Amino acid sequence: MFAGLRSYLTGWKAYFRLAESPSVFKSLDEWIRHRLRAVELKQWRRGTTVYHELRARGVFELVSRGAAAQARCWWRIAAHKALHAALPMSYYDRMGVPILAD
Repeated sequence: MFAGLRSYLTGWKAYFRLAESPSVFKSLDEWIRHRLRAVELKQWRRGTTVYHELRARGVFELVSRGAAAQARCWWRIAAHKALHAALPMSYYDRMGVPILAD
């Protein structure tokens, strides 16, 4: 998924580079990362898996339990601070997802 997204976003960024609208690119970056976190949650499927994955990534137990309790609400939980701590921007940078707002 990351390879396809990388090629698509790189081409899109090159095409719209002259637009001079950094706020639009920043909001798109935020939305893309939010969507990627939601997809990751959806792949983890169950609350117990969400809990174990968050704990393995260093999130506190109480916060992990709260996020795991609502594991089926992928879009809402993807905005949770625990997910931002567990899957930061640097994680997606390592996976090769380009940043549009450069």
